[in-house]
Amino acid sequence: MAEKQNNVKQQRHQQFEAPSDGFEERVIEIARVAKVVKGGRRFQFRVTVVVGDKKGNVGMGVGKANAVPDAMRKASERARKDVREMNLFNTTIPHESLGTVAGAKVFLKPASAGTGVIAAGGVRAVLEVAGVRDILTKSMGSANVLNVVMATFGALDGLRSPAVEAARRGKRAEELMPFWERRKKHA
Repeated sequence: MAEKQNNVKQQRHQQFEAPSDGFEERVIEIARVAKVVKGGRRFQFRVTVVVGDKKGNVGMGVGKANAVPDAMRKASERARKDVREMNLFNTTIPHESLGTVAGAKVFLKPASAGTGVIAAGGVRAVLEVAGVRDILTKSMGSANVLNVVMATFGALDGLRSPAVEAARRGKRAEELMPFWERRKKHA
């Protein structure tokens, strides 16, 4: 009987253990949401999670459940399925980008080395797990956390690598580098 209880405890412990796949996980928001039904309100928890490997791969997941740990597990699984690659340039992004979702707009601007991540809330979490260390951001419009995070993903999805963009425009990749990189070459 004691053996059976130990097995059940081990299974529960394994169930809540985070997978060791090299991804860093950040919980962005835990919200209590309500569904109005005939007898009153039914409450659940909605958890928003972002995962990334700090090398340009990042994903977002939202999970809903009656208990927070279950919602976190669902969100984490969905975030790992949603992982996508972002085009980064050294420690920043290759060019400016604007992402829009509903009423939320997020503007991302590359910054020179040593600037740091000038962002707050959900935008900061997404950029840090993506591996961006130097960037300037501005969140405009709605402050809804879920929409701001999705707008940040939209802005990151819109990034193109300098080499690909140079080939498309018929220019050299050096011409499309950020100005501080071009200045280094001339000095």
